Amino acid sequence: MSESQQHIPVSAARGSRRGAILAASFIVMMIISVYQYSWFLFAYALQEEFHWSLATIGLTFTVYAYGATFVQPFSGFIADTYGPRLVSIFASVVVGAGLIVSSFATTPLVLYVFYGMGGLGVGILYGVSTACAVKWFPDRRGFATGLVVFGFGAGTALLNLLIQHFLETAGVQQTFFFIGIIMMVILVPLSFFYRYPDGVETRSPAGQSQHAAGEKEFRPQDMVRTPQWFVMYFSFIVTVSVVLVFGAQMKSMAREFNLSKGAFTALMILFPLGNGLSRVVAGAISDIIGREKTMSIFYSLLGIAILLLVAFGDVPALFLAIVFIAALLGGSPFALYPATVGDYYGAAYSTVNYGVTYTAKAWAGLISGWLSGYLVMQYGSYKIPLLIIACLSLVAGVVSNPYILKAPRYRRRAVDGE
Repeated sequence: MSESQQHIPVSAARGSRRGAILAASFIVMMIISVYQYSWFLFAYALQEEFHWSLATIGLTFTVYAYGATFVQPFSGFIADTYGPRLVSIFASVVVGAGLIVSSFATTPLVLYVFYGMGGLGVGILYGVSTACAVKWFPDRRGFATGLVVFGFGAGTALLNLLIQHFLETAGVQQTFFFIGIIMMVILVPLSFFYRYPDGVETRSPAGQSQHAAGEKEFRPQDMVRTPQWFVMYFSFIVTVSVVLVFGAQMKSMAREFNLSKGAFTALMILFPLGNGLSRVVAGAISDIIGREKTMSIFYSLLGIAILLLVAFGDVPALFLAIVFIAALLGGSPFALYPATVGDYYGAAYSTVNYGVTYTAKAWAGLISGWLSGYLVMQYGSYKIPLLIIACLSLVAGVVSNPYILKAPRYRRRAVDGE
């Protein structure tokens, strides 16, 4: 029996079975979050050791973001078709190996290749972990996806202090090596927990939807033809840029705003904690008041928070408070969009559909990594990229309101199509 034939009905899995899968997904997300939300520590250490420019180092983060996002439509198709377990085991090895081989990099190009390779594994595991929540918890989709991606947002609140200690005592290359080994040892066993339920959430290798007749399941090519998807894609790009710019540039940004070492240590905990909590809170709220209202409120407040950071960030206490608030708001897209894609376009193709939507993060990575570094080099301040991101977040808040963003109409479909 193939892995894709070992799916379990959701109704038979209420309780411990799907709870164990959710817990495994949560821990996996915590571990792989190092690539993204500990990068600012690696970036600072690389600059100190190799004296590369901000733009050069920032491009590493952009390459990672592209790898982690553009792999998801392909890995999502494989997971939806054949099951998530084998692809997750493979990705777990790639994640660990990415940091291990990065430890041998002495030129930017080599680092781009190896860190980007690890990003491929991160993207695969991120997509499968999120899909587990979407598929196993159709009754509480917003909360479940929020809880899983909370791990990705908050995991480094526990890990950043350890990584900082390694960097200070062993250097960036040995830190890459040690963390890569630890990742592989933890991730591979957890990948054996991954499986999808049977029924509406799966499809055959031939691509035939197994969803009950009468409710349309959107394939990726159907989804990208809807105007709703373009609104979500734009909003995803600009709002995710906020948390990514902190993930990529936070240590250098703290230096510009004259943050003390003690305040920065607090920030290493507060930012990922707020970023993670945002995902659970936004997902739970969206289950109650609706995804669109939640998006509009969170994105508008996010834009206002970044404007306040530009105006008052020179005061260390205000910098900490505003960044924490921005994190509480900025992690929300990672919970809202997988749930919304499942709501709007159905669960049968949800892994690949969200994988396509998640490519928005690649463009956000370009903004937060290379472009932000370039603008800082040109203008000598992070205030310029922050102003741009703040204004775009306000626009996202407007276009995401429920009067503009509405679910597409589902149409009845015969088994052989209309």
